[in-house]
Amino acid sequence: MAKNVLLVGGGAVGAIAALNLEAGGSKVTVVLRSNFNVVSTEGYTIESCDHGSIKNWRPHSVLNQIPDVKEQASPPFDYIVCTTKNVADVPPSLAELIGPAVTPGHTAIVLVQNGLNIEKPLIAAFPDNVIISGVSLIGANEPFPGTIHQDFPDTLYIGAFPNLKISPQQTEMVAKDFVDLYARGGKTKCEYSSDVGWTRWRKLVYNACLNPICAITGLDTGRIRLADGAVEGLVRPAMEEIRAAAAASGHVLPEDVAHNMIEMDPLNMYLPPSMLSDVRKGNFIEYENILGEPLREGKALGVPMPTVQVLYHLCRAIQWRNKEAKGLVEIPPKGNFVG
Repeated sequence: MAKNVLLVGGGAVGAIAALNLEAGGSKVTVVLRSNFNVVSTEGYTIESCDHGSIKNWRPHSVLNQIPDVKEQASPPFDYIVCTTKNVADVPPSLAELIGPAVTPGHTAIVLVQNGLNIEKPLIAAFPDNVIISGVSLIGANEPFPGTIHQDFPDTLYIGAFPNLKISPQQTEMVAKDFVDLYARGGKTKCEYSSDVGWTRWRKLVYNACLNPICAITGLDTGRIRLADGAVEGLVRPAMEEIRAAAAASGHVLPEDVAHNMIEMDPLNMYLPPSMLSDVRKGNFIEYENILGEPLREGKALGVPMPTVQVLYHLCRAIQWRNKEAKGLVEIPPKGNFVG
């Protein structure tokens, strides 16, 4: 029987995820925001290194708001896959957002999102539901609403977050079932990872360092490597601080992880990381979970993190600017001064 999946966040990563799940036989309902009108009428236009050229593709169902399964007396969702940006400092929270679609004790929630400790608010809100970690390595963007470009293969690492109310055997089984669902279409690489913390800390070497540095400087991943002193003076020191914090927390990363992350994207792709794309669009940035959480954990364990701390406060200032532009903060009116 086809699994009933709700996917929240149908941008570039979400669209490819929906495509993979439907290729494997799942029934996917996608909740969209800014691209709803285009996708609901014309479908997605996708250029993908994994799937080829696809025009006018639609998932099983497209909505512009989270469905309330109890109020609508609709079948429960087996999985809710969250691919939205995790902007922890801007309401509503993810738990509040997806709450109406969650069936207690049944729906597994898959967080294909960045950062540390993202599971804690979800476990608190839904203690009887399995919460799954999804660490995505993919190069995809949405230059226009409903137009998806994927130029780096989709790899997804899945693992279960520990939950004291649910046995490890149960959480592992549900996570492995999702691995099967996602990989069944044969177009992507999806693997089970038993050490969720290690996988997340490893991705933070890229996301907590290269991502914000590119956003702050306005340089993509190729240009930041070409810029005078940027790698040795900014990128590599930040990455080594994250590696030290990971080790202090019990997750030892390879010595060459910084080098591998710096070289991961071909230089001449000139790839704008997601946070740089968000800054360019005036969108909120997800700095708290990818910078704030590892910084707080590292400092609590006695790890010096001066570079990451500066990046965090610069991103916090950028977020304040975004909030002001969107009317979420008030500033005193400009006064008239007589010289």
